[in-house]
Amino acid sequence: MAMSGGVDSSLAAARLKSDGYDVVGVTLHLWDYPDKGEKGRCCAPEDQYDARRVCDSLGVPHFTFDRRELFHEHVVVPFVDAYLEGKTPSPCVACNRTVKLRELFPLADRLGAGFIATGHYARVVRERGRARLYRARDLHKDQSYFLHMLTELELSRLVLPLGELTKSEVRAEAVDRKLAGATKGESQELCFVSSGTYAEFVAERADGRLRPGRIVDRDGREVGSHAGVHAFTLGQRKGIGVALGKPAFVTRIDAASRTVELGDEGDLLATGARLDAPVFAPGVEPPFESVVRVRARHDGERATVERDASGGLVVRFVRPVRAVSPGQVAVFYDAGCEEVLGGATIVAPVAEPARPAAPS
Repeated sequence: MAMSGGVDSSLAAARLKSDGYDVVGVTLHLWDYPDKGEKGRCCAPEDQYDARRVCDSLGVPHFTFDRRELFHEHVVVPFVDAYLEGKTPSPCVACNRTVKLRELFPLADRLGAGFIATGHYARVVRERGRARLYRARDLHKDQSYFLHMLTELELSRLVLPLGELTKSEVRAEAVDRKLAGATKGESQELCFVSSGTYAEFVAERADGRLRPGRIVDRDGREVGSHAGVHAFTLGQRKGIGVALGKPAFVTRIDAASRTVELGDEGDLLATGARLDAPVFAPGVEPPFESVVRVRARHDGERATVERDASGGLVVRFVRPVRAVSPGQVAVFYDAGCEEVLGGATIVAPVAEPARPAAPS
């Protein structure tokens, strides 16, 4: 059982114990924080002690494994590099893909465990010998987006005890069971930026790679300057440092020329996206119809996932989607937006030119 020290994994462990599983708690030590009293963050140092307290109360063994070097190499460094390249990374996807879940399976083998369990809000549906990933019942907490890369073999060994529960139900049951940390607050979205902004975090680790550049309007006229493209994301409106007398949004980031382009909100709409590094559920091959989520908090848009003339993967939306950002992940769902069909990294948005009006 992957133990984060939070209420979700604590209740998941308690439920497994009640269901008769032989549970072993495992915590991955991923990151160290400066001594600033940081609280309420996923993977924070105090979480290891909270996880052990819960395991002790349940009467199950608990182990902590040091994976700080792996986390730094596969999550933090790519996070910094992506922002310096004008992209918007998805570190939680990277963490699950390269550190958390990828480490838990071999650790389970070392400990003689047939299954791994986590406190993620998602469901594994087993039918006719297949294991498939579905969204959680609580759509506000659903985390299937972050698990889209798991293979069918990995899903067959994955147990998600909270998939049918809402967050309020989890909290109430944890209190009823008198679990340590039952009233503990929510962890922050990004665990390793302990204070300040993402831009400050990146700047501190840029190693001389920050380059000033121009801010231009949609016609290419220079309207300002910046200290580095790492401080901008597509769709950003606040903190740009430029006043145009009307609402302005970051609509393009060109790291090579160090240019940040501003435009209207309509300039953010994309009719599709070019994708890379796809993974698909068994039996799923392009072309296929899908509901595509282009970021974790996106409800999804109906689209076609297909190959272009050169064999590259593209997604074409039925309706334009706002702020399709390179570096983020597009995750594919079935027509009901329930079953996960796969996912891929967004390389670039596509904005098809408007068709010329028919002659009168």
